Amino acid sequence: MGRVGVLLLNLGGPEKLEDVQPFLFNLFSDPEIIRIPFPILQKPLAWFISSRRVKTSQANYQEIGGGSPLRRITEEQGAELKKTLIEKGEDAEVYIGMRYWHPFTEEAIASIKRDGIEKLVILPLYPQYSISTSGSSFRLLEKIWQEDSQLTPIDYTLIESWYARPGYVNSMADLIRTELDKLPNPDKAHVFFSAHGVPVSYVEEFGDPYQKEIEHCTDLIMQALDRPNEFTLAYQSRVGPIEWLQPYTEDAISSLAKKGVEDLVVVPISFVSEHIETLQEIDIEYREIAEEEGIEGFHRVPALDTYPRFIADLADMVEEALVQDPVRFSDLAKPEKKVKIYPQDKSAWGMTPVAEVWNGRLAMLGFLALLAEIFTGHGPLHLIGLL
Repeated sequence: MGRVGVLLLNLGGPEKLEDVQPFLFNLFSDPEIIRIPFPILQKPLAWFISSRRVKTSQANYQEIGGGSPLRRITEEQGAELKKTLIEKGEDAEVYIGMRYWHPFTEEAIASIKRDGIEKLVILPLYPQYSISTSGSSFRLLEKIWQEDSQLTPIDYTLIESWYARPGYVNSMADLIRTELDKLPNPDKAHVFFSAHGVPVSYVEEFGDPYQKEIEHCTDLIMQALDRPNEFTLAYQSRVGPIEWLQPYTEDAISSLAKKGVEDLVVVPISFVSEHIETLQEIDIEYREIAEEEGIEGFHRVPALDTYPRFIADLADMVEEALVQDPVRFSDLAKPEKKVKIYPQDKSAWGMTPVAEVWNGRLAMLGFLALLAEIFTGHGPLHLIGLL
């Protein structure tokens, strides 16, 4: 079969406070996060926004120890995956490719080339597919492949989405069950799934399957849990004034408090690693909201990290991908998928997910208004905290 490699894809995160601004710059430089009518201004605008947001973001990271643990945890997942594959008789090398911070995807590809990998499985650590997570990383990889002829001989395959796999579903159910069983009345606790949100426009205009996959995933986990607990699915981490998937996590917590819920078991459904959105947003911000609303018990299910059953399922995915028909970058653009990700539609110029998509006829007007706001220091973007 030749030398085998596995490329794990993830978001990345700043490891120390001085990393926060360059991390944010990389994030906002992604055209999938902010779309503007003049690409030449993408990086200057990313620099400006990251400069204005850095202090708030640094304060949040300070609350969890001064940096993100995402790289460390992802590397631990990679090491456990490699160990499990070796135990199964598959001597594969595992690489980590982050989208917005070290080790960058480009760094991982350089290592893959250097090591002479002949067959590669590309595995995003996002269980549910979204055009802004797996899709963004796949687009970057496709560009790298098109520009580097040395990659052409590599026999690669993509794993697009894996939220419905029994190994993953049962791993999540295991962790929820463990947390429930710590409570004096486990059957009365409310299971609260909090997923990272996306703008409604992603789903309705671009055909993003994320919401459908999250909802199906939640149902599968509750079936595997096989407990009588009531449950709720909500969405966190929204930014800006546009409509995101609902219900919003903070609103759902308030609603459950009004209904008399006393024990809330919070499940970070779209995250497989602890990071800023679990350790700070859920554990600190949402815990405070719950306590203020009168919910006495706020219990959080840990992220999967290196949970053995989860790692074993990742290894099974890799083995299956190596013997099945490969999925190529071109396969992602098939019309029946109805996901407009290759390339961006020029009529969708604007800011997403941090502002509404501008109508093409108003793009110039919006751009001029943006310039005016940058120089005057006043305007709607300042009001929502973006600038």
